[in-house]
Amino acid sequence: MKNFMNRLSAPLGLFLAGHLALAQTPAKPAPAPKPSTTTPSAQPWKKIPIPPLHAFKPAQPRRVELANGLVIFLQEDHELPFINGTILIRGGSRDEPAAKIGLVSLYGQTWRTSGTATLDGDKLDDQLEAKAARIETNGGSANTSVRWSSLKKDFDSVFSSTLDVLLHPAFKADKLQLAKRQLETGISRRNDDASGIAIREALKLAYGPTNPYARQPEYATVEAVTLDDFKAWHDRTVVPNNIIIGVSGDFDSAAMEAKLRAAFEPLPRGTEFKTAPITFTDPKHAVYFVNKDDVNQSNVFIVGLGTERRNPDYYALSVMNEIFSGGFGSRVVQNVRTKLGLAYGVGGTFSASYDHPGVFYVEAGTKSASTVAATKAMLDEVNRLKTDPPTPSELSKAKDQVLNSFIFNYDSPEKTLNEQVTLAFYGYPSDFLEKYKTGIEKVTSADVSRVANKYVDPSKLAIIVVGNDSEIKPKLDTLGPVTPIDITIPPPPGKPAK
Repeated sequence: MKNFMNRLSAPLGLFLAGHLALAQTPAKPAPAPKPSTTTPSAQPWKKIPIPPLHAFKPAQPRRVELANGLVIFLQEDHELPFINGTILIRGGSRDEPAAKIGLVSLYGQTWRTSGTATLDGDKLDDQLEAKAARIETNGGSANTSVRWSSLKKDFDSVFSSTLDVLLHPAFKADKLQLAKRQLETGISRRNDDASGIAIREALKLAYGPTNPYARQPEYATVEAVTLDDFKAWHDRTVVPNNIIIGVSGDFDSAAMEAKLRAAFEPLPRGTEFKTAPITFTDPKHAVYFVNKDDVNQSNVFIVGLGTERRNPDYYALSVMNEIFSGGFGSRVVQNVRTKLGLAYGVGGTFSASYDHPGVFYVEAGTKSASTVAATKAMLDEVNRLKTDPPTPSELSKAKDQVLNSFIFNYDSPEKTLNEQVTLAFYGYPSDFLEKYKTGIEKVTSADVSRVANKYVDPSKLAIIVVGNDSEIKPKLDTLGPVTPIDITIPPPPGKPAK
């Protein structure tokens, strides 16, 4: 904003200075305007030919599977003398017990900061810093991970430390307590930001509050986590047939394979990790409200379930999503924000996850006074998906935008490697990327209309508003009965509620 105002202030100063000068000098007749040599209808830029995209053939990594079930992907990239690696381990926060939500997050942090049985975590920090290297551990929804990066010349020593972290962790009580304090600080502040509240509660409505993809840690669940939980989790998950490794950088694939085989082949196969079935149910169509009296605007979400990437309709849904909310030229932006001026920002997506439904949402930030009008306009655009097929221009632009953005997501060897590791982790075919371009190109206007009518059901969408009740006029009940949402944070065990 400051740069924007600076750009405005210079012309504004010249404008005022010019008027002061004009006030002190005799006026002169303005010169006659020169006739324009072009007409608006010419629009010569539209005549510039746009060549079709080249065939999409990303360099594929080398895949190796060991006898114990561990899978390795190797991607050579000799542009810079670096080597990066990722170890993905099946099992994540969606698999942790409901009474100990936060376990995997705490595990991911404490794992690295504690160090190993032979090297303290703080000393490991010093060693890595001296080499401009890093080793990190993290906990995600479907996996935990160990990542490392180093200069080529330091690979052997850094990889040795990575193996030590992976196989011989020393979970320490003081590091667990530090991780708990940090996570609990986040709990104490989770109601500070209105947009954060809206996103969190929208996920709860889409998936259900007890669904592993929407539930949240509380003081009680965090305090219930122990070092023994970490040890049990580690023993359960860190077995070779639960692991996929990806390595990219400046190395020879044959030599790297030999090093990785020497490190991992002796490990015995363990029990394969299985995620328990998770139930997904469409949200109840209703209006939900969180009153936040310290704001002067509203965050509005219209939310429901999306789809999975393995869905045969994924390509048509991707194009539909681009037409609906893909960018500044999308329907929801053009109509709700640009034409009607009802939102500071508006967007959305019909998302697709790898092994569970994504989320379909439309969101907007708007003035309190325009909350109802903005919500109605967003609903109108949702309904229009089902009644107004895309025009040839909309379809063509959407397909171009989807393909252009898709290609640039995989324009380096490391990006392609990461995608292949992800596809293997979730059981997708290795040629999924190559089929995507062809699938998008085949989408027709009829396909978009068909999937819009099949997957977009306004009666299965929930509306949530986070805003200031005293400033929202007309009231939200003009949209229908309103259900208030209580966002009170349960107190820590043994302490009274505030």
